[in-house]
Amino acid sequence: MSDWKFLRNVLIKALGLFILFNLVFALINPMPLLGRLSLYNHLLPGRERLPFGEEPQKAYNISLYNMEAMFASHELAAGQKPTGEFRVFVLGDSSVWGTLLEPQQTLAGCLNDLQLQSKDGRQAVFYNLGYPTMSLTKDMVILQEVRQHEPDLILWPLTLESLPLQKQLESPLIANNPDRVRHLQQVAGLSWLDDLTGLDDPSFYDRTIIGQRRNLADMIRLQLYGFMYAATGIDQVYPESYEPAKRDFEPDDTFHDLEPQVFDPSALAFDLLETGSDLSAEVPLVIINEPILRASGENSDIRYNFFYPRWAYDAYRFYMIDLSENAGWTYLDYWDLLPESAFTNSAVHLTPGGTKLFADQLAQDLQEFFLR
Repeated sequence: MSDWKFLRNVLIKALGLFILFNLVFALINPMPLLGRLSLYNHLLPGRERLPFGEEPQKAYNISLYNMEAMFASHELAAGQKPTGEFRVFVLGDSSVWGTLLEPQQTLAGCLNDLQLQSKDGRQAVFYNLGYPTMSLTKDMVILQEVRQHEPDLILWPLTLESLPLQKQLESPLIANNPDRVRHLQQVAGLSWLDDLTGLDDPSFYDRTIIGQRRNLADMIRLQLYGFMYAATGIDQVYPESYEPAKRDFEPDDTFHDLEPQVFDPSALAFDLLETGSDLSAEVPLVIINEPILRASGENSDIRYNFFYPRWAYDAYRFYMIDLSENAGWTYLDYWDLLPESAFTNSAVHLTPGGTKLFADQLAQDLQEFFLR
């Protein structure tokens, strides 16, 4: 009987401590601090791009949404900025992140291979801060996160598909970081961000250890996959074959919620470009209309590619040119830079050769303003 009482008391105390730990965990919210605890850039090399992976056992990479853990794993968090470094951040979507490309084949990797220098003789080092979803809001949240890392220049490749208002909050990275989106709203005062009801703040239960168990497990797995990443350099799945980007289309000229043949700038997040320019403060910002696939298949006279009917994309380009001229932005338009053969499984994903051509042209243009 005494053994039963002893076991009962142990179980009650253990349960009480478990409940207490969960309550304290929820109250103090240590997830940001835990995210900063990382083997990367210490025992393990920092990753050359932000963690993202849908098949972690093959890619040695994982998608998670604790931004502290994401950036702690990136090479940018390795330490203080070296004295002789001209630091360049490259924002963007999956085309910048480098779907189907090895790290050195990405836009940032190709630019680093060119061994460019700033006008004052510092070595230009390009950091890949792309992330695989199309949303300017996602790019802005990343920019807010990395501004403290002392950039000297910010490159922002983008495309029309990142601008529709209904896409701005769809990225899982945004949906899982509502506090950062609200901070962006406070800083920028964007009227279309006033209604953030679609972004739910975590409940008290969600902030407990039980509620955070998936996030905690993902953070641990990111550390463990780092050992395989360090040994192999692999950070995504490289399939032997893939389905090429669509070249033949239905006779469809629609683009999201825009009325066909009517370009409405108010349905697009152009004001985020102004916010990005303001947030970059004294750091030069170069906005780049990234290359797109111009298909030659059926109904290609109606659509350039899967994303864009010709009328919408052409109107977007003309609007961007006028907008950048009036705002005094440094704007580069590379929409037709590359041939159809330079694209892989998407209208914006590039082959290694296509990415190199993109980097070479970009480097040439940057040398007119910032580099040599």
